[in-house]
Amino acid sequence: MDIFVQQLINGLVLGSVYALVALGYTMVYGILELINFAHGEVTMIGAMVALSVISALVGSGVELPGVVIALLGLLAAIPACMALGFTIERLAYRPLRNAPRLAPLITAIGVSIVLQNLAMLIWGRQYISFPPILPQGRHQLLGASITDVQIVILITSVVLMLGLTILVKRTRLGRAMRATAQSPQIAGLMGVNANTVISLTFVMGSALAAVAGVMVSAYYGLAHYYMGFLLGLKAFSAAVLGGIGNLAGAMLGGLLLGVIESLGAGYIGDFTGGFLGSNYQDVFAFFVLILVLVFRPSGLLGERVGERA
Repeated sequence: MDIFVQQLINGLVLGSVYALVALGYTMVYGILELINFAHGEVTMIGAMVALSVISALVGSGVELPGVVIALLGLLAAIPACMALGFTIERLAYRPLRNAPRLAPLITAIGVSIVLQNLAMLIWGRQYISFPPILPQGRHQLLGASITDVQIVILITSVVLMLGLTILVKRTRLGRAMRATAQSPQIAGLMGVNANTVISLTFVMGSALAAVAGVMVSAYYGLAHYYMGFLLGLKAFSAAVLGGIGNLAGAMLGGLLLGVIESLGAGYIGDFTGGFLGSNYQDVFAFFVLILVLVFRPSGLLGERVGERA
């Protein structure tokens, strides 16, 4: 039971990060019906920018608490990723908005590769370590251990997900986003600037990606120019698992994928008699994803993307 609770906690922490990244995929798809495959690299850029700022502050010997230094790194990463998301939408996707579906898809893959190589040129191929500046306290919960970093990740993720839900459901911008998702042309007739709404959608998704990137680098203590590829793939899978285009589905899919992956890592050795190790944990997650898509192609919560006029 102790092992189960521990793996469940680890899975919820990891799944909350997947959910934040998956929200970026599902918001863009809900409005444009476009899979932004460069979103994982935006997450990576956020982690790299934050680590650069944190390392510079630590190297300068500035007398600040570790939490404040990490927060300053996050505050630098968020606007950087927001600007990057806006630029990607404006330069790479907007000119192809009326093009055949295949064109923006290929462009998204190309943008992803470009960002990976730019990050490699700027930060190099080596792994970048997260300085040991955050509290390392541990707390016991039902026989399992949860760290201060895990608690912060969980609380921050819940707050951000609730905030985004309220924004989409209760605010004027949220109504504009939902109207644009239904029909950009009709929304335009009602006074909604579809281009502005789409740009803001990319900006908000990129801000969430920046937070997720800092969370991942703080959790694992490392960042790498290639880290966004697998993270983005898993987050996209989480969005599909929950129901692409559905905010609640992205959150549910992310949490489920994280829990399945963590439990798989903890028990895969027992299930296979020691033949497979924890490095095969992704097998369980994607196996469950395949099963869900076979029996419920629209995802667990279905798809709420309206038919375009």
